Amino acid sequence: MLNLQSSAPDKAMAATGLKAAVTIMEKWGASGEQGEAILRVSHSTYARAKKKAQMQEVNLDRDQITRISFILNIHAALRLIFDNPDNLYGFMSMINHNPFFAGRSPLQVMGNGDFVAVYETFRRIDSMRGSQW
Repeated sequence: MLNLQSSAPDKAMAATGLKAAVTIMEKWGASGEQGEAILRVSHSTYARAKKKAQMQEVNLDRDQITRISFILNIHAALRLIFDNPDNLYGFMSMINHNPFFAGRSPLQVMGNGDFVAVYETFRRIDSMRGSQW
């Protein structure tokens, strides 16, 4: 977990994590607005993260770091579940009829930025991997 004292290495680690999360969400088909809401970052911070070479450090709070962690862990779980890149990256934008998703895609559920929705989406996708860790 990152130290919230905002030291230079922590800012660099936060930037690396943010860039990775933004890249993953773009591959999932998330809109910029969805990505900003899911990660709870400003439009300018999200835009800088998309321009990977321009962001060396960033100040993020514990909530934002936790959201990045959920995105990275969802991606890791999906990599265990799916071999096919179309499923790996397409699953998050596919309509899901399980009760929690209620005919919405995981991105739609998380897209309002509600922390519980992000967490519950992670929890349900993580459970799909079974005992593969």
